[in-house]
Amino acid sequence: MAKNKNIRQMIILESTEGTGYRYTTKKNKREHPARVEFKKYDPVVRKHVVFKETK
Repeated sequence: MAKNKNIRQMIILESTEGTGYRYTTKKNKREHPARVEFKKYDPVVRKHVVFKETK
């Protein structure tokens, strides 16, 4: 039986503005072992804010 060697991991990005809005995406565990931050659009506050990875 073949073993799944998936390097990409599903992560959740949560808004730092405290709105509770979240994005889900995938990241490569080998290229980015630490938690990532992206600047994305938060529709609750209607502007671009920093989203941090949560577990």
